[in-house]
Amino acid sequence: MDYNEVLERARERLAPHCLVCKECNGIACRGKVPGVGAKGTGNSFIRNYEYLSNVKVEMDTIYEYKGQDTSIELFGHTFKAPIFAAPIGGMRFNYDDRISELDYITAVVTGTVMAGCAAFTGDGADDICFLAPLEPIKSVNGLAVPTLKPWKNDKVFEKIKMAEEVGAMAVAMDIDSAGLIHLAKSGKPVFSKTVEELKEIAAYTKLPFIIKGIMSAKVAEKAALTGAYGIVVSNHGGRVLDNTPATCEVLPEIKQAVGDRVKVFVDGGIRTGADVFKALALGADAVLIGRPYAVAAFGGGAEGVRLYTEKLMYELKETMIMTGCADLGDITFDKVRIIK
Repeated sequence: MDYNEVLERARERLAPHCLVCKECNGIACRGKVPGVGAKGTGNSFIRNYEYLSNVKVEMDTIYEYKGQDTSIELFGHTFKAPIFAAPIGGMRFNYDDRISELDYITAVVTGTVMAGCAAFTGDGADDICFLAPLEPIKSVNGLAVPTLKPWKNDKVFEKIKMAEEVGAMAVAMDIDSAGLIHLAKSGKPVFSKTVEELKEIAAYTKLPFIIKGIMSAKVAEKAALTGAYGIVVSNHGGRVLDNTPATCEVLPEIKQAVGDRVKVFVDGGIRTGADVFKALALGADAVLIGRPYAVAAFGGGAEGVRLYTEKLMYELKETMIMTGCADLGDITFDKVRIIK
């Protein structure tokens, strides 16, 4: 199996929910929530993608060649690249059960680990969204990050205990899920969180705690006060609020605001290894990628996920070769140019 075969199989399995477009840019699926699109006009998803296309890479091949090291240490583990699958759940809501929750998450968790990286896993109104990943996470010795919705803290603590029991290397919370209407309609509402509530969560567990859904320097400053290990610059793929800036558009100001106090992850519109390079140059320590991983899992299971991850790593290394970067520390802001 090669990656093109993965895409063809995914088109067959996902139609009409996802067209597996040549460019996964949010245009064909705008407004499809539930589904694979973004809320309202779809502008937030589209802008994520289009902004990155306006970030250009500065070529430099006059340097002493030392090879390329794409590895990174996070959560006390070393990964082959700063690439993680983003948390996606709700196969019944969003994909009409074309694949079971367990089969999907098993593919993503095991496939990323096979490639030397890892995945964040999801949560949702249906308890299976959080429970299904637990056994696959245990099977890979905890190399994954369960991601919770912003439930009331007593429920959060219950789920963190489950994550700890299977040896998860970290836990996250996508606080931007506070705007998901289907959760409230299902009788399982979620809530915004105060700094004090997030401090309570970070202090509750010895696991690194990541706050996902940060979109400004002001909010990043608040997140840095909580004791969190890291933040994810994310607009939830455009699925919770229309007309937001692109994630990589606000990334530099967020990195400037928090410095090295927290690890900075980013998702939104990242599709290739060159995009990973751009995100790192703009201030991220690592990236999360969502919809393309769903395509890879539908099209090829764990093997499809492995192939996509290795493709990203190859493209990242190729970009580093052409820009004079020997390791991730060399990927700095001066390696890219933003075209207005």
